[in-house]
Amino acid sequence: MGIAETFGVDWPHLTAQVISFSIVCALLYRLAYAPILRMLDARRQQIAQGLANTDKINAALAAIDAQRGDIIRAAHVEASRLIDEANEGARHATQLETERARAAGERILAAARDRGQREHTRMLAELRQEVGHLVIETAAAVTGRVLTAEDQRRLVDETARTMKAA
Repeated sequence: MGIAETFGVDWPHLTAQVISFSIVCALLYRLAYAPILRMLDARRQQIAQGLANTDKINAALAAIDAQRGDIIRAAHVEASRLIDEANEGARHATQLETERARAAGERILAAARDRGQREHTRMLAELRQEVGHLVIETAAAVTGRVLTAEDQRRLVDETARTMKAA
């Protein structure tokens, strides 16, 4: 043991210090280092679980985004279909209204023609009557005598036949 005595090693003090240091190290490991390691391990597990949850959330968000895209595309298709149906309905309604207006115009035109024809017939009847009176008055003035009712009727009938023939 020469070297230890040369350097002044006191074996009972050194042994006591090694035992004291071992006790302090054991106590620090048990009371401080082990709980810190457990806390760090728990924190590591929380971080790993958070990362796993982040991956799950990102996958769910991607699925939701894809679903949202599908829904938007379906909504666009449905909107296009509804617009096409509305346009077709408008074309059909326009066509029906055009046909109704055309039919109403034709009815109005037919009624106007009918009224015109009746008015023409009435005016011809009045004209015949007036011409008959003029013929009677002219015949009376030319012959110088008063025509009887029979003569007047006969002249009106002849004049009417002549006018119909013309």
